[in-house]
Amino acid sequence: VQLVESGGGLVQPGGSLRLSCAASGFTFSSYAMNWYRQAPGKERELVATVTSAGGSTNYADSVKGRFTISRDNTKKTVLLQMNSLKPEDTAVYYCNVRYRWRDYWGQGTQVTVSS
Repeated sequence: VQLVESGGGLVQPGGSLRLSCAASGFTFSSYAMNWYRQAPGKERELVATVTSAGGSTNYADSVKGRFTISRDNTKKTVLLQMNSLKPEDTAVYYCNVRYRWRDYWGQGTQVTVSS
């Protein structure tokens, strides 16, 4: 299983970023996918989840209405569109899949929201 994130960077408050995660090594269309984040000195937290077919999503209260998770099963990618970014969204963002009862993680991509 391999997960590779991209799309992070530095953005001003109120700005937008789109994160992408390319997956390989498992039957992508059969598994729910997640985005997590970890800010300095804090525990890793679940940000958003999309079901295997993409028909259902779930979000942390802190990002509801601002972030959108989606997936493309033909391209084996999962996206996180982040709008109206706030300084408290600054963190390393990780793509995650629970495959055969084990969690797999990408290397993470840094998102910094600062003026």
